[in-house]
Amino acid sequence: MAQMAGVQRQFVKAAMSAPFLEREEEHLLAVRWKEKRDEQALHLLAQAHMRLVIALASRFRHYGLPPADLIQEGHVGLLEAAARFDPQREVRFSTYATWWIRASMQDYILRNWSIVRGGTSSAQKALFFNLRRLRAKLMRDNRPGDQAKMFATIAQAIGVSQADVEMMDTRLSGPDVSLNAPVSDGENSSVTERVEFLVDDKPLPDETVGSNIDTRRRVNWLRDALNVLSERELRIVRERRLAEDSATLEALGSRLGISKERVRQIENRAIEKLRKALIERHPDDVAGAMI
Repeated sequence: MAQMAGVQRQFVKAAMSAPFLEREEEHLLAVRWKEKRDEQALHLLAQAHMRLVIALASRFRHYGLPPADLIQEGHVGLLEAAARFDPQREVRFSTYATWWIRASMQDYILRNWSIVRGGTSSAQKALFFNLRRLRAKLMRDNRPGDQAKMFATIAQAIGVSQADVEMMDTRLSGPDVSLNAPVSDGENSSVTERVEFLVDDKPLPDETVGSNIDTRRRVNWLRDALNVLSERELRIVRERRLAEDSATLEALGSRLGISKERVRQIENRAIEKLRKALIERHPDDVAGAMI
């Protein structure tokens, strides 16, 4: 660990002592790399801007990630900027590279700061990296107010919903905790895992299996009982009671050439016939409440 820290200090010292490039020299190096793929020019260009990478990495130190990793990701962003930079434009390379370096570091932070992926949209990303700053600014301005009002102000400034601000604030307020982390039971000093305290409202597996078996059995009973109905009674029951989109009395009566009142009467008679058939065949299980 000490050796690694020493190497990191030497790297930072070398980067900070690298000579600055004049505008013309920077332009020539960029042209050599873009047009001739001169790797020596790329090396000199990147070396001269590593102090920019280190400076930007220091701004993200409070996210608890290794500085060396941030610098490494920033270097990737620096090389990406060099690959895309157009030296013919009247802009300094450092100005162009800053966005790519910062974006590379931010992407690394979002991927590694938490086991739960966040910042999946540009608005969420802006919220993640600006929430603490805006909250601290409101506190410095002596305008803390109540928490809901502060969240509303931040939401309006970033362009997200207040619910998103509240959720992100909760995520930033504490570290991730594994569901397999041990928890001591104060009563009997036993140790269990946090996952054991999660409540599952779903039925137990044996209850699910029993319910499925009962459902299939009742479906078979009903299918068998339908044989007692006449053809017209069967059609009315299917279209009125068994179809996903049940037909109205009026529509069904129009198709059958009878009044809707007559359809209602036939339906009631068919339901009563089904009830009696089910009770006769399964008196202990149906109990007169199948339909």
